[in-house]
Amino acid sequence: MRLTRVFHRQAGFDRAVVEDVRLDEDADGEVLVVAARPRKGATRRCGRCQARAPWYDRGWGRRRWRHLDFGTLRVVIDAAVPRVDCPVHGPTVISVPWARHGARFTAAFEDTAAWLAARTSASAVTGLLRIAWRSVIGIVNRVVDEALAGTDRLAGLTRIGIDEVAYRKGQRYLTLVVDHDTGRLVWAADGRDKATVHTFFDELGPERAAMLTHVSADAAGWIGDVVAQRAPRAVRCLDPYHMVAWVTDALDEVRRAVWNTARGGKGRATEQSRQLKDARWALWKNPPNLTDKQKVTLASIQATNKPLYRAYLLKEQFRQIIAVKGADGKLLLQGWLRWASRSKLPPFVKLARSIRRHLPTIHNMLDSGLSNARVEANNVHLRVLTRQAYGYHSAKALITMANLRRGGLCPPLPGRS
Repeated sequence: MRLTRVFHRQAGFDRAVVEDVRLDEDADGEVLVVAARPRKGATRRCGRCQARAPWYDRGWGRRRWRHLDFGTLRVVIDAAVPRVDCPVHGPTVISVPWARHGARFTAAFEDTAAWLAARTSASAVTGLLRIAWRSVIGIVNRVVDEALAGTDRLAGLTRIGIDEVAYRKGQRYLTLVVDHDTGRLVWAADGRDKATVHTFFDELGPERAAMLTHVSADAAGWIGDVVAQRAPRAVRCLDPYHMVAWVTDALDEVRRAVWNTARGGKGRATEQSRQLKDARWALWKNPPNLTDKQKVTLASIQATNKPLYRAYLLKEQFRQIIAVKGADGKLLLQGWLRWASRSKLPPFVKLARSIRRHLPTIHNMLDSGLSNARVEANNVHLRVLTRQAYGYHSAKALITMANLRRGGLCPPLPGRS
């Protein structure tokens, strides 16, 4: 088999011809140069819209694109790139079958870099591919933009979750929309207000908004009010994880009040106050996860501090309501609200009033079993992304990387289906 044929296979050229292969040297050392040209049927097409166009000029001579390494050797594709006179875009460089328009890397190289960027750290990508991290950012932008242009991620949505996540200091938030059926991130934008949610529904359109059956979110009015206005047929479900957080906060408020009482208001630590301070995690944890020491702490609280233990039981009973769901969950919730209202614990009395205001959306959650768990999973991944990159200067950069990792836009490795 001829060497040019080998590199035709190695480069994955379906609509190109390998003319020559030679070993060359540049500032970075030895490099394998593959001279190529598009096949006759692929010539004279606009690099932007792929439309056929008349020849314009020879452009700026020959260009090189970095390709995947051949063993330890760097590989570049060398080809002439004349310009065509596109009726839409004017004089434009011709489309080449091995690279995206405006890129300095082949499509196979960029797909590999994007796949690695979605699964490993920046230093690993730059070290393996021998490129700068700034180049990786440009590659990810091109790959994601191409994927977004070729798919409608808002099509077929029926059950969605809406939430916000902080990505930078100074109250900087992203609003995220996740498809409950696939678990994928389908929309993200900078901001955390009604205007941001309205922007999502503007892109979704009234016809597709009418197809929504369930929308899960927390109790934020800037989400609920817009959903009620733009998707009135959708069943709104209050996220159970946020409700458990409310109950846990009420429990901790009771613990702090009891702790301050044990200190006598004089700022002096006593044996009882020290025990209550250390009891925080024992009260917060789920019973199966308690250590032996924490079980002893709870037993001591049960014997010596009835109000705090009552608050703990209220928290555990509420967790049971979330686990049971359905009609039984509704009955348990009615009993829990009566118990909390008569508990003589001010934080729980206040919480019971707040929960009664949200009863319709809570009942919807108990009936459907829908939660924002998939949304929270995406939030965790976005926080990991932010830590890996030591922060993002712009929301657009984070959204692009989130779409690559969590939006189902990561390309497969070259040669794989």
